[in-house]
Amino acid sequence: MSHPDAPRTDGQRLKPLYPDVTAWVTQHFVPMYRRTLGGEFRWCAEWWRHGEAISRLTALWFSWEAMRLQGATGMALWYRDHLDHQIPVLLGPRGPFYQCTENEHLAPHQARIIPVPAWWLGVDQDDLAAADA
Repeated sequence: MSHPDAPRTDGQRLKPLYPDVTAWVTQHFVPMYRRTLGGEFRWCAEWWRHGEAISRLTALWFSWEAMRLQGATGMALWYRDHLDHQIPVLLGPRGPFYQCTENEHLAPHQARIIPVPAWWLGVDQDDLAAADA
């Protein structure tokens, strides 16, 4: 009898333990990886309003789902290669939650962007002028 978490060899795709990143964050990440908040570590209860946090947490979830099935040193490698790198960035004083507190979400400032000029895109200026005429 095989272990329920063992990878399948019959070509069937395994379902993740958590169906989506929201379930993983609320049922695993937040309860498991606790830090004293404020100062060095920041968290926003509205984490889902921070694009960078969503991206980093999704990457952590995907890698966690894959590495939990590896057995032996899979999870140790996940800590070393994934979590230990992401925690200081994600929860750090200059990370995506840097303006927030656990009780208050402050929308992060988005950097200003000036549209890319036509020459950068390789568009001939004469072709642009003719198109505008």
